Amino acid sequence: MALSKDKKTQIIEKLEKSIGAQKIMLFVGISKLKTKDMLGLKSDLKEKGNILTVAKKTLLKVAAKNKGIEIDTKKLDGELAVVFGNNDEVSGASVINSFSKKNENLSIIGGFFENQLIGKDKVVMLASIPSRAELLAKAVGSMQAPISGFFRFLNGNIEGGVRVLSKIKQ
Repeated sequence: MALSKDKKTQIIEKLEKSIGAQKIMLFVGISKLKTKDMLGLKSDLKEKGNILTVAKKTLLKVAAKNKGIEIDTKKLDGELAVVFGNNDEVSGASVINSFSKKNENLSIIGGFFENQLIGKDKVVMLASIPSRAELLAKAVGSMQAPISGFFRFLNGNIEGGVRVLSKIKQ
């Protein structure tokens, strides 16, 4: 189905807005992906603050160029979906990577991160990095461990002192 010029303009504007807000942009091949799997993937990504958009490569190329990004769409085979990571750089890659392990119909093609195009291997590497929330939780846990150990030490000394005084009293 051919799109009207107005519809193409709307799609390009929407893509430009998404490209401007993203921290990472991931390209995935969805040619053989079933609709129910696509909806599940979209839901998983949305849960983590990412947006999945299916777009014609020519419109994506125009929108990216308008934002100063050169994308060679000839290297992107098949039907394409773009994942825009707006909250963080890692969660989208993580969801895509784990989903592609369960469903061979989704293929990781590459992405755009820190003003450069990246390949599948870099996307998989990003997926292995813990999220910001996980890193913060680990940092808090590491800082909290010495403090709680110190309080257990003080508490142990107080309890020991109370037991000694109790024995002396008897």
